[in-house]
Amino acid sequence: MLRILPLLCLVLLMLTGCGVDADQDVLCRKLIPAFEPGRVTDLSTRSYTEDKRVLRVDYRSGSQSHWIACRFAGTAMEEGRRTLVAVATDRSGWLTEMRFAMLQQWLRIKPPRDAIGGVVETERPQPTRWTPALFLAQQIINAATVACVYGLLALGYTLVYAILGQINLAMGELTMVGAMVTAMAAAGLGMAGWATWPPALLGVLVLVIGFTAVQGWTMDRLVFRRLRGVCSHTPLIVAVGLSIAYQEGVRLLHGARDWWPAPVLTGRYDLLSDGAFTVTALTAQLAILVLTGGLYAALWGIMQRTAFGRAHRACTDDIAAAELVGVDVNRTVAATFAIGGGLAAAAGAVIALYYGGVNFFTGYLIGFKALAAAVVGGIGSVPGAMLGGALLGLVETFWSAYFALAYKDIVAFGLLTLFLIYRPQGLMGQARGRGD
Repeated sequence: MLRILPLLCLVLLMLTGCGVDADQDVLCRKLIPAFEPGRVTDLSTRSYTEDKRVLRVDYRSGSQSHWIACRFAGTAMEEGRRTLVAVATDRSGWLTEMRFAMLQQWLRIKPPRDAIGGVVETERPQPTRWTPALFLAQQIINAATVACVYGLLALGYTLVYAILGQINLAMGELTMVGAMVTAMAAAGLGMAGWATWPPALLGVLVLVIGFTAVQGWTMDRLVFRRLRGVCSHTPLIVAVGLSIAYQEGVRLLHGARDWWPAPVLTGRYDLLSDGAFTVTALTAQLAILVLTGGLYAALWGIMQRTAFGRAHRACTDDIAAAELVGVDVNRTVAATFAIGGGLAAAAGAVIALYYGGVNFFTGYLIGFKALAAAVVGGIGSVPGAMLGGALLGLVETFWSAYFALAYKDIVAFGLLTLFLIYRPQGLMGQARGRGD
């Protein structure tokens, strides 16, 4: 008997990895309401023999059978067994990166489930005549946070362009740096138990803005100041090089994996409801609006009430004449880069703490979209940057809500193309002649 006991233990140890992990099963079942609005029954779970990291849940909705598959970072015996990395359904296959990121955001608001982890079957009220209007109001609230991200970064683009007449394509990477630093700082706050303490979050925001402002100042001091006055595309090419250097530097230092900070300010408020649809807002959304409004008001005050603002406006009108009357052009331009970097960092902090999923490539597409917002609003105009961000946020959110999500980026850059063709100066910009 004693000789058989070790063999039995070995067999039991081997069998522990052959069943379905309960935690993975619960997590995968929680995703079903994101794809299936109706009642579901006959749930069963199994693992794939080809890949033990993939779990499949079969269920019935009405008279039709469906399934959802979840891939995790590890099996039941490995680290990362609770980390979801991909999701597939019988209708759409494996989700794209954007749809998976939105699913991760949806997962933070947990659907109801029973004691064994199954989805609770609930009856949904029928839509009323007010439901479309409430849905539209919800999309406006959702668009506000997107507009804040684009508007803050567009301000950075427009300040630099107004004073130099050049576009700093590396501004998006400053957003990425701000997002990565925010994610790391949030992880530190989580370990210290301060992840949801507002003063700690405010301290992280100030730290990130200061750090990235220094990055912007250094960028001008070491690179763009040496190219001032060059009448060629060299500064634009250098900006592209800086962008790639920032991306690869962060990838080598921190890896290519996504960072998902714990959600903060998750309070949820019901604003309007007709029984079938409820308009809701999060505390984080209100905080983002307050942050963006405060930064815009501070920027307006700086531009209108301070010596730097007067110097910036003078350099915007005629940089050579401003230098002749005693304006320190180098210091003014460096401060402009620093302010632009700080605004980009604020946008990155919003991305990290509200949307999550930041990595070394975060600033690439966001940067180009914010540039599109700046051009649409009138690059060089501070109010135009915020207006362009609001317009792009509305267009992108409404398209995602009412039409195919896969085409929202095409629509965003299509809007930029139309403005460049029919109104190249943007909504609030000034028409420029050749040589400007």
